[in-house]
Amino acid sequence: MNAYTAAIDIANLQIQFIDGLASVAEAAQMMRDKNVEALFVEKRNTADAHGIVTNTDILLKVVALDKKLSDLSVYEIMNKPCISIPADMNVRYIPRLFAKAGIRIAPVEQGGKYVGYVGYIQLMAHFSK
Repeated sequence: MNAYTAAIDIANLQIQFIDGLASVAEAAQMMRDKNVEALFVEKRNTADAHGIVTNTDILLKVVALDKKLSDLSVYEIMNKPCISIPADMNVRYIPRLFAKAGIRIAPVEQGGKYVGYVGYIQLMAHFSK
């Protein structure tokens, strides 16, 4: 394994955005259709922060509580603000960041834009080589 691998090198580049007013059912459908583990919630204005909704959020905050996916909006279950990873961050530091922040997935940011995301799946694929 290389001594240095950047976050962008292992990131899933299929980043998808959703409006916070969309239903959780729409979010789940989009995740399924796009084959992604998370959606990033669009900012409402320039002073706002991005949010994130993950498949785990849907399972734990909706399904496990016997709520209907169509009855809730994304903003009701998302996490905000979204902690991002610099594209050039060494991947060896990402698990420590996740542990300290209590997260499992984060967008990769380059030039002020989200260009992908890294989660447990990408980390395990990298470290198990």
